[in-house]
Amino acid sequence: MQIDPWSNVNVKDYDRVIKEFGVEKTENLHKKLPLENIYFKRGLIFGHKDLNKIIEASTKKKPFVMLTGLMPSGRFHLGHKVVADLMVYFQNLGAECYVAVADIESFLTRNIPLEQAKKVAIEEYLTNYIALGLKPKKTKFYFQSNGSKNYMNFSKIVSKKTTFNELKSVYGDLTPEKIISALTQVADILHPQLKENNGPKPVVVPVGTDQLPHISLARDIAYRMRSEYNFILPSATFHKLIPGVKGGKMASSDPSSAIFLTDSPEEVTTKIKKYAFSGGQKSLKEHKEKGGNPDIDISFIYLKTMFEPDDKKLNKIYQDYKSGSLLTSELKEITIEKINSFLKDHQQKRKQAIKQIDKFIIKE
Repeated sequence: MQIDPWSNVNVKDYDRVIKEFGVEKTENLHKKLPLENIYFKRGLIFGHKDLNKIIEASTKKKPFVMLTGLMPSGRFHLGHKVVADLMVYFQNLGAECYVAVADIESFLTRNIPLEQAKKVAIEEYLTNYIALGLKPKKTKFYFQSNGSKNYMNFSKIVSKKTTFNELKSVYGDLTPEKIISALTQVADILHPQLKENNGPKPVVVPVGTDQLPHISLARDIAYRMRSEYNFILPSATFHKLIPGVKGGKMASSDPSSAIFLTDSPEEVTTKIKKYAFSGGQKSLKEHKEKGGNPDIDISFIYLKTMFEPDDKKLNKIYQDYKSGSLLTSELKEITIEKINSFLKDHQQKRKQAIKQIDKFIIKE
């Protein structure tokens, strides 16, 4: 099984990922977490690597880092919100947050001009991060194109610890641009452990399954550099992708597939009512007789993963829909109300977040 982090990956066989890539199952891990988290509890995060190091550091109040990168390629939607929520979660556990804007990578692999990448990163991503709860204290928000001298040099030094054949086995078909992007990602993941950043220290990287190759390469290179830098192998969490409204992948390029955090109540209502993939039966009569399938119903999936934190309420919705006593139209109405309630509050916070942007951006 090969995963290309630069393509539209939509991995569905998570058991195979766990088996082939040495990913640890989360299972009852959520019970060990210092703070409860819905993504762990409900199984959206299906696997991890060395997360126990992070739990131990948080519990013992020792320094650790949460690092994430953002690809500034489009509007911010619910799929992006998962990583943002995890950033805030780990920050609340005591992490120092490093947020890398992959403007070099977006230019090399997607031909997005650097200035456009900067604009999208700030207006779409950083603004939403702040509104979702990210705090400026202990946050380093930086652009790959504007990193420190040591960071820039380090992205070149890591190339000495790998080979072309290894990169090809990890990524498949390669271009010079992809090689540079991959090595820059390794530098992003490892550089918080450099002496200039008071390292070494544990680092956790929350990612979707599509980014697994970068994590694997970074861990292998960290192992090879231990004698020089005393690196701790980076940890990671792996989450399932939030499905698009239509049931496929949620993508900024297809507005009807995504719920954007700037959507109006009318837009949300239209998208859910018109496009949301349903687990209901073909007719009202058949639905009442046979019941629906909440496990494949997009409205229920959104409630389960993001918008209904109460387990008892969620279970009642599940059972009612499965029995047929709750109709598809009624389930959609519940979901629309929940999403719009969240967005109303979030969009007010976005207005305040704009005023705080300068507190986050590192001036090198």
